[in-house]
Amino acid sequence: MTAFSVRLTGTKYGCGGGGCGACTVMISTYEPTSKKIRHYSANACLLPICSLYGAAVTTVEGVGSTKTRIHPVQERLAKCHGSQCGFCSPGMVMSIYTLLRNNPEPTSEQMIAALAGNLCRCTGYRPILDACKTFCKVRSNDDKNTRLCPLVWRTVGKKNNFFSHKISTRLFSTDEFQPLDPTQELIFPPELMRMAENQPKRTLVFCGERMTWISPVSLDELLDLKAAHPKAPLVVGNTSVGPEMKFRGVFHPIVIAPARILDLNVVTHMDDGLTLGAACSLSLVKDILTNAISEFPEEKTKVFCAVLQQLRTLGGEQIRNVASLGGNIISRKSTSDLNPVLAASNCVLNLASKGRKRQIPLSDIFADGVGNNTITSEEILVSVHIPHSRKGEYVSAFRQAPRRENALPITNAGMRVLFEDGTDIIKDLSIFYGGAISTTICAKQTCWTLIGRHWNEQMLDEACRLLLQEIALPGSASGEKVDYKKTLIVSFFYRFFLEVLQSLKKMVNYNNSLLFQDPCHYPGVPMEYRSVLQDFQTKMPQSIQIYQDIDPSQSPQDPVGRPIMHQSGIMHATGEAVYVDDLPSVDGELFLAVVTSSRAHAKIVSIDTSEALQGPGVFDIITAHDGITLAITHHDKVLTVICVGQIVCAVVADSDVHAKQAAAKVKIEYEVLEPVILTIEEAIKHNSFFEPKRKLEQGNVDQAFETVDNIIEGEIHIGGQEHFYMETQSVLAVPKGEDKEMDVYVSTQHPAIIQEMVAASLGVPANRIMCHVKRVGGAFGGKLLKTGLLASVAAVAANKTSRAVRLILSRGDDMLITGGRHPFIGKYKVGFMNDGRIRAVDTKYYINAGCTPDESILVAEVSLLKMDNAYKIPNLRCWACACKTNLPSNAAFRGFGFPQSALVTETWITGVADKTGLSPEKIREINMYKENAQTHFKQKLDPQNLIRCWNECMEKSAYYSRKTAVIEFNKQNYWKKKGIAIVPMKFPFGLGTRYLSQAAALVHIYTDGSVLLTHGGIEMGQGIHTKMIQVASRELNIPMSRIHFCETSTRTVPNACASVGSAGTDVNGMAVKDACQTLLKRLQPIINKNPKGTWNDWIKEAFEQSVSLSATGYFRGYDENMDWEKGEGQPFTYFLYGAACSEVEINCLTGDHKNLRTDIVMDIGCSINPAVDIGQIEGAFVQGIGLYTMEELKYSPEGVLCTRGPDQYKIPAVCDIPEQFSVSLLSSSQNPYAIYASKGIGEAGLFLGCSVFFALRDAVTSVRNERGLKNTFSLNSPLTAEQIRASCADDFTEMVIGIGERCLSVFG
Repeated sequence: MTAFSVRLTGTKYGCGGGGCGACTVMISTYEPTSKKIRHYSANACLLPICSLYGAAVTTVEGVGSTKTRIHPVQERLAKCHGSQCGFCSPGMVMSIYTLLRNNPEPTSEQMIAALAGNLCRCTGYRPILDACKTFCKVRSNDDKNTRLCPLVWRTVGKKNNFFSHKISTRLFSTDEFQPLDPTQELIFPPELMRMAENQPKRTLVFCGERMTWISPVSLDELLDLKAAHPKAPLVVGNTSVGPEMKFRGVFHPIVIAPARILDLNVVTHMDDGLTLGAACSLSLVKDILTNAISEFPEEKTKVFCAVLQQLRTLGGEQIRNVASLGGNIISRKSTSDLNPVLAASNCVLNLASKGRKRQIPLSDIFADGVGNNTITSEEILVSVHIPHSRKGEYVSAFRQAPRRENALPITNAGMRVLFEDGTDIIKDLSIFYGGAISTTICAKQTCWTLIGRHWNEQMLDEACRLLLQEIALPGSASGEKVDYKKTLIVSFFYRFFLEVLQSLKKMVNYNNSLLFQDPCHYPGVPMEYRSVLQDFQTKMPQSIQIYQDIDPSQSPQDPVGRPIMHQSGIMHATGEAVYVDDLPSVDGELFLAVVTSSRAHAKIVSIDTSEALQGPGVFDIITAHDGITLAITHHDKVLTVICVGQIVCAVVADSDVHAKQAAAKVKIEYEVLEPVILTIEEAIKHNSFFEPKRKLEQGNVDQAFETVDNIIEGEIHIGGQEHFYMETQSVLAVPKGEDKEMDVYVSTQHPAIIQEMVAASLGVPANRIMCHVKRVGGAFGGKLLKTGLLASVAAVAANKTSRAVRLILSRGDDMLITGGRHPFIGKYKVGFMNDGRIRAVDTKYYINAGCTPDESILVAEVSLLKMDNAYKIPNLRCWACACKTNLPSNAAFRGFGFPQSALVTETWITGVADKTGLSPEKIREINMYKENAQTHFKQKLDPQNLIRCWNECMEKSAYYSRKTAVIEFNKQNYWKKKGIAIVPMKFPFGLGTRYLSQAAALVHIYTDGSVLLTHGGIEMGQGIHTKMIQVASRELNIPMSRIHFCETSTRTVPNACASVGSAGTDVNGMAVKDACQTLLKRLQPIINKNPKGTWNDWIKEAFEQSVSLSATGYFRGYDENMDWEKGEGQPFTYFLYGAACSEVEINCLTGDHKNLRTDIVMDIGCSINPAVDIGQIEGAFVQGIGLYTMEELKYSPEGVLCTRGPDQYKIPAVCDIPEQFSVSLLSSSQNPYAIYASKGIGEAGLFLGCSVFFALRDAVTSVRNERGLKNTFSLNSPLTAEQIRASCADDFTEMVIGIGERCLSVFG
């Protein structure tokens, strides 16, 4: 509806399942009885349009636009640099805007909560939150960051050896912001208000092509409908039924929507509790419980508090605003955070069917597992009664998820205990778990057995053993470890035990009637155990950005070195920025849906398209016979698939819905082939590799191993990573109708390769294919060769049908088809002296390339070239092998092998530290490059700035004093530990060969003095067009406002190299500079004759003198080379340096962690745009946090990707960024090789995310040392909560794996 019927394209379609927030809109409803207007945010991708009868929908266009008025939210998001690729920006705007409509002066906690349902892959969230802070009621002195270590500000405030130039900490000025005026907002449409007041409610019936939507207005009518259509689901928020229909192929011919029935929206305060209508939204329930907690005595509100605890992290605001209490219960999903606590709390369900009403305990619907039929198909859940808690009753709820907020739980629990009056003897006990199996489960036998027991250590020990016996967990095909869930089951009960113990201790102090007042009999919870009773909270981060200010003598008009806003920032925030799927519909346009292989390695015996061709709106089916030879492998005319997700054919239809429906009807018969190789270990076993294997060696490694004091050996596994660009792969192919010409509008980093591949598929010269790229909604290396394949399929379809064809991959298909970062196994052998000097390293990298080589050999080469990171190793041998497997081919990804190989390096660095007893930072300092040296491939480097970054990061982070504080904290806390780590970085810049870094630009000057600039670089969030306009502004000495960039096109700049490897600004900047200097040289005689003239005067005169006002610029590329036979060369042009210090806190009971603080110092030369560059560092760093600590790809044994969307695959959210976040750009750094002494910055910061990994390792090491676990241990990446919990071995983990026979010791 949004894109094509009403032409409102600002709302973006990011995932289709309510998991990313890109499609956030504001819904406004009017209640005639109370005469109140309610505003709430919601995910448009889940909102059935039928449910919006009588509601007003505000999209980002309704908030403000450049054509009318820009709203303060849009302005501040853009001017605070909170937009990079811009695809998530409209959703961010709508979440913030909706909050401000309800509360013009929100608290920082409310603001953070409002953004919990929105994802951003580019910015790292800090600049978005900076914009949010400007609206908050109680603001700390954010621009001075008083919460940061005073050392930071003492350093900034004085001139020392680090800072001989003026330093700035302001990336934007709040003085420029227009004030927020709530009186100027859009009013609720009067016609809807009149309709609500004057028109009686009536049943609504909407009939579609395949289904009917019925919305009754009375309970009796609903019961009649349910009796007539017992299988029809009830839909309120569509957060459960919607995804099932969209992603799992579930079809319901009739849907009943009961949200308008008053009986289902009742809120009744009763003497014994609250009765809430089943259609009440979770947000409303949250508000009601919050009010009730403030009104009732604490003794009565323990159930309310426990339910509220779960509601705070259940989904994002958008989900809670529409999801209903009843839907959450009736769905009986194991992932419900509410059901366990509601069931444990003795909540009661009020049910109704035609001619019958009854009440049942909520726990009854979980009595017999998934086969339970307590509620009949004709019955309706009308309301839920949540009771008051009683004297001597304690209720708690727990959850652990892959991400703390807006994530389905791995395991959750609800627990309640009631004691005999005045004692610690259990009178009643309820324990329910969710996430463990397919529905909520009750530990009934355990509870019965424990009744009558005292609440003490003996009871705890017995309870844990009983729970593990009773809760039987099946193995998981998706790879989730059963042991972790079992550990959580007993850890949650232990946490409950401590909470109750602490509460009972308080009761001892206040109630003299208790029977166990002897402090020896009842010691309470020791201080060092109490911190685990507090969950990690998400706070508004404090941040600081430090960079070298421009020279005072620089012209005010010269923008280079200034924090200039992204040129499209305002349009990102208003939704006016156009992406491929926003392009207007072309007359007769068709849509394409791909059909992919469901087998990892098989022959295709037959493809039956007959049923699909009969589907409504289907035009044709594109197969290998039509020329998409890149899609499937041919062997002697036999079609063979070599991975799940490989494109087999594609359906062309008149709508996206019809195309997908038909694609689901294509039947493919397979003959499975052997072997099916999915993992690196299997590839090694079958000797399945792509050639060539690569090796680098320096010194005499074998001899060095004979002379060292110690040798360690080990390996680390590093998982892959999904690009998760917010805009999925998108193509629009438009035949021009003559000479076989075609325009291809595509979201890609490399238009020239798209042009080449499409031309080859169509059998036409490249000059017939014009590729256009306005902007890309994120790429990170993932929109290169795979995009060319998809564009070729779309182009073949367009050519065959002579119609425009649009192909927009769904998030699930995108993740299934495209591949991502290469998984690694790094094996190492390291020889070192007792004083920490590393003398010899022998390491081997195995990378999972997938089914075709793509860029994998290059990734292997780069991983070898960059593996030394910041360390001088005199004797070094390293190998890299690309493994051929039956997974989708893995691709380029930000960092290109360096984040993996350098993590292996830092792992053996910490291994050496463990063995020598020295600290990791000392080992790093001892082995760091310290003077002019050669790398292991004989390229010279000067490490001066590496040492400066390290020392400055040490000082700014106050590393040693904080390390002391961490040690002290760990002594005082048993179940929570902190860790701190500091990691250096040397990141070589270069693409390895000259032709890959050539660039061209085209600059036109028009007679009115305006300038049109184009170049071969692609804008994908890194601000390249903004920087190129800055370059042109300086060179031509005119304001940026006079320069415009239209699009990147193969029509204007041919044969452009890909925008990869952080090189876009370097190479295109040189080309733009060349073109501008050519023009200025032509204008110089005219300027010399009229030095006091204006720019317009000179241009007018030039035109009249027939001086060409158009020029191309060219840059040949960097002189880079590498000889792999000799193992030496100059593959890089220069080096970036950096260091990061991170501090974390872990919960040893669950494995959860909190990122407390990060300080980054980065050498990026002279920044062309500090705001853009710092944004790139922060965004890359947070993406690195994802890689190293949370983003986990899971495959079935058959090779099917199980993590195919934001529900299953978790990228960092607002809750994951450090509470204190400092980024400093190294001052007085020059780079003679790049434009204006800058350095390419896009990739380097990602690796610094591993400082969080090693801080977590430090915390785990503290746990293990305290518990006497001296044996060496290994941690793999991503270092998830599951791994952390398993490494924090204790009585509970031993009990789970069957070796804990002794009794539990509660307090150590």
